[in-house]
Amino acid sequence: MPAGSLVIVGSGIQLGRHISARSISEIERADKVFCMTDAFTYRWIEGIRPDLQPLHIYYGDEKDRRQTYREMETAIVSAVKEGHKVCAVFYGHPGVFADVPHAAVRKLRAEGYSTRMEPGISAEDCLIADLGMDPGKQGCTSMEATQFLVYERQIDPTAMLILWQIGLTGDLSCTRFDTTTDKLQVLVDKLCRWYPVGHRVVIYEAPVLAIHQPRADRLSLKDLPRASLGQSSTLVIPPAETLTPDILVLRALGYTLADLD
Repeated sequence: MPAGSLVIVGSGIQLGRHISARSISEIERADKVFCMTDAFTYRWIEGIRPDLQPLHIYYGDEKDRRQTYREMETAIVSAVKEGHKVCAVFYGHPGVFADVPHAAVRKLRAEGYSTRMEPGISAEDCLIADLGMDPGKQGCTSMEATQFLVYERQIDPTAMLILWQIGLTGDLSCTRFDTTTDKLQVLVDKLCRWYPVGHRVVIYEAPVLAIHQPRADRLSLKDLPRASLGQSSTLVIPPAETLTPDILVLRALGYTLADLD
Protein backbone atom coordinates (compact mmCIF):
# COMPACT_ATOMS: atom_id res chain seq x y z
CA MET A 1 0.00 0.00 0.00
CA PRO A 2 1.35 3.50 -0.86
CA ALA A 3 2.71 5.59 2.03
CA GLY A 4 0.23 8.49 1.95
CA SER A 5 -3.27 8.37 3.45
CA LEU A 6 -6.41 10.48 3.69
CA VAL A 7 -9.06 10.89 6.34
CA ILE A 8 -12.02 13.19 5.71
CA VAL A 9 -13.72 14.64 8.81
CA GLY A 10 -16.78 16.80 9.40
CA SER A 11 -16.78 19.91 11.59
CA GLY A 12 -20.52 19.70 12.20
CA ILE A 13 -22.69 22.79 11.98
CA GLN A 14 -22.14 24.63 15.26
CA LEU A 15 -18.66 25.92 16.04
CA GLY A 16 -16.74 23.60 18.35
CA ARG A 17 -19.87 21.82 19.62
CA HIS A 18 -20.57 19.31 16.87
CA ILE A 19 -17.11 18.07 15.95
CA SER A 20 -16.26 14.64 17.35
CA ALA A 21 -13.29 13.80 19.57
CA ARG A 22 -12.00 11.42 16.90
CA SER A 23 -12.14 14.14 14.25
CA ILE A 24 -10.15 16.50 16.50
CA SER A 25 -7.61 13.74 17.04
CA GLU A 26 -7.23 13.25 13.28
CA ILE A 27 -6.66 16.99 12.84
CA GLU A 28 -3.98 16.99 15.51
CA ARG A 29 -2.14 13.91 14.22
CA ALA A 30 -2.12 14.61 10.48
CA ASP A 31 0.97 15.74 8.57
CA LYS A 32 -1.15 18.15 6.53
CA VAL A 33 -4.62 19.54 7.21
CA PHE A 34 -6.88 21.12 4.59
CA CYS A 35 -10.05 22.97 5.56
CA MET A 36 -13.28 24.05 3.84
CA THR A 37 -15.64 25.40 6.52
CA ASP A 38 -17.30 28.65 7.54
CA ALA A 39 -14.98 31.43 8.71
CA PHE A 40 -15.66 30.98 12.43
CA THR A 41 -14.91 27.25 12.34
CA TYR A 42 -11.83 27.82 10.18
CA ARG A 43 -10.34 30.15 12.80
CA TRP A 44 -11.17 27.68 15.57
CA ILE A 45 -9.42 24.81 13.76
CA GLU A 46 -6.53 27.12 12.96
CA GLY A 47 -6.02 27.38 16.72
CA ILE A 48 -5.41 23.63 16.76
CA ARG A 49 -3.35 23.60 13.57
CA PRO A 50 -1.67 26.94 12.78
CA ASP A 51 -0.34 25.35 9.57
CA LEU A 52 -3.90 24.76 8.33
CA GLN A 53 -4.21 24.97 4.55
CA PRO A 54 -7.38 26.72 3.30
CA LEU A 55 -9.45 25.37 0.42
CA HIS A 56 -11.69 28.41 -0.02
CA ILE A 57 -8.85 30.15 -1.87
CA TYR A 58 -9.83 28.20 -4.99
CA TYR A 59 -13.14 30.08 -5.31
CA GLY A 60 -13.25 33.11 -7.61
CA ASP A 61 -15.70 35.68 -8.93
CA GLU A 62 -17.69 34.24 -11.85
CA LYS A 63 -15.55 31.10 -11.63
CA ASP A 64 -17.27 27.80 -12.38
CA ARG A 65 -17.57 25.94 -9.08
CA ARG A 66 -16.86 22.66 -10.87
CA GLN A 67 -13.39 23.94 -11.69
CA THR A 68 -12.97 25.07 -8.08
CA TYR A 69 -13.90 21.60 -6.82
CA ARG A 70 -11.41 19.89 -9.13
CA GLU A 71 -8.65 22.22 -7.91
CA MET A 72 -9.50 21.43 -4.28
CA GLU A 73 -9.49 17.73 -5.08
CA THR A 74 -6.11 18.01 -6.80
CA ALA A 75 -4.58 19.80 -3.81
CA ILE A 76 -5.72 17.08 -1.41
CA VAL A 77 -4.84 14.14 -3.65
CA SER A 78 -1.41 15.56 -4.50
CA ALA A 79 -0.51 15.90 -0.81
CA VAL A 80 -1.45 12.25 -0.21
CA LYS A 81 0.58 11.10 -3.21
CA GLU A 82 3.57 12.99 -1.81
CA GLY A 83 3.44 10.51 1.06
CA HIS A 84 1.73 12.68 3.68
CA LYS A 85 -0.89 11.61 6.19
CA VAL A 86 -3.61 14.09 5.19
CA CYS A 87 -6.73 15.22 7.03
CA ALA A 88 -9.33 17.29 5.15
CA VAL A 89 -12.01 19.06 7.18
CA PHE A 90 -15.38 19.96 5.64
CA TYR A 91 -18.38 21.80 7.04
CA GLY A 92 -21.22 19.75 8.49
CA HIS A 93 -21.16 16.11 7.41
CA PRO A 94 -18.25 15.78 4.94
CA GLY A 95 -20.16 13.39 2.71
CA VAL A 96 -23.43 15.33 2.42
CA PHE A 97 -23.68 17.81 -0.48
CA ALA A 98 -19.91 17.61 -0.77
CA ASP A 99 -18.39 16.82 -4.17
CA VAL A 100 -14.70 17.11 -3.28
CA PRO A 101 -14.49 14.60 -0.39
CA HIS A 102 -16.15 11.79 -2.35
CA ALA A 103 -14.11 12.52 -5.49
CA ALA A 104 -10.80 12.52 -3.59
CA VAL A 105 -11.66 9.30 -1.76
CA ARG A 106 -12.69 7.53 -4.98
CA LYS A 107 -9.53 8.55 -6.82
CA LEU A 108 -7.16 7.57 -4.01
CA ARG A 109 -8.90 4.26 -3.25
CA ALA A 110 -8.68 3.31 -6.92
CA GLU A 111 -4.92 3.77 -6.68
CA GLY A 112 -4.55 1.75 -3.49
CA TYR A 113 -4.23 4.52 -0.90
CA SER A 114 -5.73 4.24 2.58
CA THR A 115 -8.78 6.50 2.93
CA ARG A 116 -11.53 6.96 5.49
CA MET A 117 -14.43 9.36 6.08
CA GLU A 118 -15.61 10.27 9.57
CA PRO A 119 -19.28 11.32 9.82
CA GLY A 120 -20.31 14.71 11.12
CA ILE A 121 -23.52 16.39 12.25
CA SER A 122 -25.29 17.69 9.14
CA ALA A 123 -27.81 20.47 8.55
CA GLU A 124 -30.46 17.76 8.18
CA ASP A 125 -29.70 16.50 11.68
CA CYS A 126 -30.11 20.03 13.02
CA LEU A 127 -33.31 20.52 11.02
CA ILE A 128 -34.96 17.46 12.53
CA ALA A 129 -34.03 18.57 16.05
CA ASP A 130 -34.90 22.26 15.62
CA LEU A 131 -38.22 21.81 13.79
CA GLY A 132 -39.35 18.71 15.67
CA MET A 133 -40.17 16.90 12.43
CA ASP A 134 -39.56 13.16 12.68
CA PRO A 135 -38.79 11.68 9.22
CA GLY A 136 -39.83 8.28 10.55
CA LYS A 137 -43.42 9.38 11.12
CA GLN A 138 -44.58 9.58 7.49
CA GLY A 139 -41.30 9.25 5.63
CA CYS A 140 -39.01 11.84 4.08
CA THR A 141 -37.72 12.74 0.61
CA SER A 142 -34.57 14.86 0.44
CA MET A 143 -32.90 16.35 -2.65
CA GLU A 144 -31.19 19.44 -4.04
CA ALA A 145 -33.64 22.09 -5.26
CA THR A 146 -32.24 22.60 -8.75
CA GLN A 147 -31.94 18.86 -9.33
CA PHE A 148 -35.61 18.50 -8.42
CA LEU A 149 -36.45 21.34 -10.77
CA VAL A 150 -34.63 20.26 -13.94
CA TYR A 151 -35.22 16.51 -13.78
CA GLU A 152 -38.37 14.42 -13.80
CA ARG A 153 -38.90 13.52 -10.15
CA GLN A 154 -41.89 11.85 -8.52
CA ILE A 155 -42.88 13.35 -5.19
CA ASP A 156 -44.92 11.61 -2.49
CA PRO A 157 -47.05 14.32 -0.80
CA THR A 158 -47.75 11.99 2.13
CA ALA A 159 -44.08 12.32 3.17
CA MET A 160 -42.01 15.32 4.27
CA LEU A 161 -40.02 16.91 1.42
CA ILE A 162 -36.71 18.71 2.01
CA LEU A 163 -35.23 20.80 -0.81
CA TRP A 164 -31.68 21.95 -0.19
CA GLN A 165 -29.95 25.06 -1.54
CA ILE A 166 -33.13 26.85 -2.57
CA GLY A 167 -31.11 30.06 -2.50
CA LEU A 168 -29.36 28.77 -5.64
CA THR A 169 -32.49 27.46 -7.37
CA GLY A 170 -32.29 27.18 -11.14
CA ASP A 171 -28.59 28.00 -11.60
CA LEU A 172 -26.86 25.59 -13.97
CA SER A 173 -23.86 27.83 -14.64
CA CYS A 174 -22.28 27.01 -11.25
CA THR A 175 -21.00 30.59 -11.12
CA ARG A 176 -23.74 32.28 -9.03
CA PHE A 177 -24.54 32.14 -5.33
CA ASP A 178 -28.10 33.42 -5.53
CA THR A 179 -31.35 32.96 -7.43
CA THR A 180 -34.15 35.13 -8.82
CA THR A 181 -37.85 35.60 -8.20
CA ASP A 182 -38.62 34.18 -11.66
CA LYS A 183 -36.68 30.97 -10.99
CA LEU A 184 -38.33 30.55 -7.61
CA GLN A 185 -41.72 30.94 -9.29
CA VAL A 186 -40.81 28.10 -11.65
CA LEU A 187 -40.01 26.01 -8.56
CA VAL A 188 -43.36 26.88 -6.99
CA ASP A 189 -45.21 26.08 -10.23
CA LYS A 190 -43.63 22.62 -10.32
CA LEU A 191 -44.32 21.96 -6.64
CA CYS A 192 -47.97 22.83 -7.25
CA ARG A 193 -48.27 19.58 -9.19
CA TRP A 194 -48.40 17.94 -5.75
CA TYR A 195 -49.19 20.72 -3.26
CA PRO A 196 -51.87 23.45 -3.05
CA VAL A 197 -50.50 27.01 -3.39
CA GLY A 198 -51.60 27.78 0.15
CA HIS A 199 -49.76 24.82 1.68
CA ARG A 200 -47.64 25.97 4.62
CA VAL A 201 -43.90 25.43 4.21
CA VAL A 202 -40.81 26.30 6.25
CA ILE A 203 -37.60 28.11 5.30
CA TYR A 204 -34.95 26.69 7.59
CA GLU A 205 -31.38 27.72 8.38
CA ALA A 206 -29.28 25.97 11.02
CA PRO A 207 -27.48 28.19 13.55
CA VAL A 208 -23.70 28.23 13.18
CA LEU A 209 -23.02 29.73 16.61
CA ALA A 210 -24.54 28.62 19.92
CA ILE A 211 -25.74 32.18 20.60
CA HIS A 212 -27.85 32.14 17.42
CA GLN A 213 -31.34 30.74 16.95
CA PRO A 214 -32.39 28.58 13.98
CA ARG A 215 -34.36 30.26 11.25
CA ALA A 216 -37.79 28.66 10.86
CA ASP A 217 -39.94 31.03 8.81
CA ARG A 218 -43.36 29.59 8.03
CA LEU A 219 -45.16 30.84 4.94
CA SER A 220 -47.49 29.76 2.16
CA LEU A 221 -45.89 28.02 -0.81
CA LYS A 222 -47.12 30.81 -3.12
CA ASP A 223 -45.08 33.38 -1.14
CA LEU A 224 -41.75 31.61 -1.61
CA PRO A 225 -40.57 33.71 -4.63
CA ARG A 226 -40.62 36.87 -2.47
CA ALA A 227 -38.89 35.34 0.54
CA SER A 228 -35.41 36.40 1.62
CA LEU A 229 -33.04 33.50 0.96
CA GLY A 230 -29.36 32.78 1.55
CA GLN A 231 -26.92 30.09 0.49
CA SER A 232 -27.79 27.98 3.55
CA SER A 233 -31.58 28.27 3.19
CA THR A 234 -33.50 25.01 3.03
CA LEU A 235 -37.15 24.49 2.07
CA VAL A 236 -39.09 22.06 4.23
CA ILE A 237 -42.52 20.96 3.00
CA PRO A 238 -44.60 19.03 5.55
CA PRO A 239 -46.89 16.23 4.29
CA ALA A 240 -49.94 17.51 2.45
CA GLU A 241 -51.86 14.22 2.53
CA THR A 242 -52.41 11.42 5.00
CA LEU A 243 -51.19 7.88 4.47
CA THR A 244 -53.60 5.48 2.79
CA PRO A 245 -53.55 1.89 4.12
CA ASP A 246 -52.81 -0.88 1.62
CA ILE A 247 -55.70 -3.25 2.41
CA LEU A 248 -54.37 -6.10 0.25
CA VAL A 249 -51.00 -6.10 1.97
CA LEU A 250 -52.59 -5.90 5.41
CA ARG A 251 -54.71 -8.95 4.60
CA ALA A 252 -51.69 -10.83 3.26
CA LEU A 253 -49.92 -10.12 6.57
CA GLY A 254 -52.93 -11.27 8.55
CA TYR A 255 -53.88 -7.83 9.86
CA THR A 256 -56.89 -5.48 9.63
CA LEU A 257 -57.23 -1.70 9.63
CA ALA A 258 -57.80 -1.82 13.37
CA ASP A 259 -54.27 -3.17 13.85
CA LEU A 260 -52.79 0.06 12.45
CA ASP A 261 -54.00 1.93 15.52
